[in-house]
Amino acid sequence: MSENKSYFFCGIGGSGMLPLAIIVAARGASVAGSDRSRDQGRSPCKFSWLERHGIAFFPQDGSGPKAGQVLVASAAVEDSVPDIAAANALGLSRMTRADLNAALFNAANKAIGVGGTSGKSTVTGMIGWILESAGRKPTVMNGAVMRNFANDDLPFASALVGDAETYVSEVDESDGSIALYDPDVAVVTNISLDHKSLAELHELFADFAAKSRIAVINSDDPESAPLLTGDNVVRFGFGAAAAIRGGDFEALPDGCRFSVRFAGDRHAVQLRMPGRHNAMNALAAIAAAHAVNIPVARSVAALADFTGLARRYEVLGQAGGVTVIDDFAHNPDKVAATLGAVAELPGRALLFFQPHGYGPLRQMGKELAASFAKGMRDGDKLFVCDPVYFGGTVDRSIGSETLVADIVACGGDGVHLTTRANCGAAMLDEAKAGDRILILGARDDTLTEFGLELLGKLAARA
Repeated sequence: MSENKSYFFCGIGGSGMLPLAIIVAARGASVAGSDRSRDQGRSPCKFSWLERHGIAFFPQDGSGPKAGQVLVASAAVEDSVPDIAAANALGLSRMTRADLNAALFNAANKAIGVGGTSGKSTVTGMIGWILESAGRKPTVMNGAVMRNFANDDLPFASALVGDAETYVSEVDESDGSIALYDPDVAVVTNISLDHKSLAELHELFADFAAKSRIAVINSDDPESAPLLTGDNVVRFGFGAAAAIRGGDFEALPDGCRFSVRFAGDRHAVQLRMPGRHNAMNALAAIAAAHAVNIPVARSVAALADFTGLARRYEVLGQAGGVTVIDDFAHNPDKVAATLGAVAELPGRALLFFQPHGYGPLRQMGKELAASFAKGMRDGDKLFVCDPVYFGGTVDRSIGSETLVADIVACGGDGVHLTTRANCGAAMLDEAKAGDRILILGARDDTLTEFGLELLGKLAARA
């Protein structure tokens, strides 16, 4: 698919673009790209690393696209963006990230697609690690850095380049592109409100599951219930209806443990990741791996060594008795899962949240507010800055002040402080030994840097 081709990625540093660029480059394609973040001086280490691996960079001013290339760009990128205008003037064919990923995915014999509102990246990473541990050499396309595969040579390990015949990938329902994928094994982690209505989501996921040889479905999730009627379904969950069934969940300071039962056998599972939601993610991964003939016992053994994903409840460190945690939570379901993990252990939570855009606040602000208010315990405090905004045309009439007002109206303790710096200062003033500071948000690589900055200030104060 990619061999001997030449691609130009507009927005190559994005969480979905970067791993795909790495995969096609490793398969022999010529890859170049541009990114507004690079032009603005953000995340320089990431772009320097890509350049060292042979990817050519250009300013996002229209100078990059060349005749004979395939343009890879989000469908949302407007024709007025200079690179798009230049590519159109050259008559370049254009693919979305999903178009290209689906072409690679559909060409594989064992194509495992992971869909769902929450948990996609974690389950994808878990399946990839199980298969790699079993000697399968999968290609893995993820939206987050998989810490098991990261090293000095591969610090941004959101892709694993293996055999073309086994392809594990997240699939995205938010833009409808899940419809492009023809999975051998389809995983649906759960269904809840995000970027589309529930009616649209039910249709998309039903089609995705029906196309597969085996559909791995969460039988504990009420919104996934319509998918459970197919003849190809394997159910996972903690309830009695599950074929891959969890039980005996126990929260630990450094993760969790639980049991999994299948075909009359019981296996003890220990994860280095906290939260019942991660136990559910593990059950999904075990079921998907079993669908491609990996024994449950082998999956359980591999998961004991799974170290998780960057920005998925990632502990950045501790100073002065305060633990700083970095997390990707940004929609109602992910916020509920993260706050559920927080509540499993004692200690007050100081929560920072940067909404990942103005559009999402319009789409799901009420539900997001309810999720925060319900998940926060007495003493927990939430600090919200303005949504991430990197330019462009967007309706900014509903912002963080509306979200915080709704959270307070629902009984949560929240404050809107406009800037990230102001929120950070307020959290540092508030923080005491035994507290946990959580950095929540998506679509902004610098959130981790912000968490590390707070950790450094806590250490200096201590």
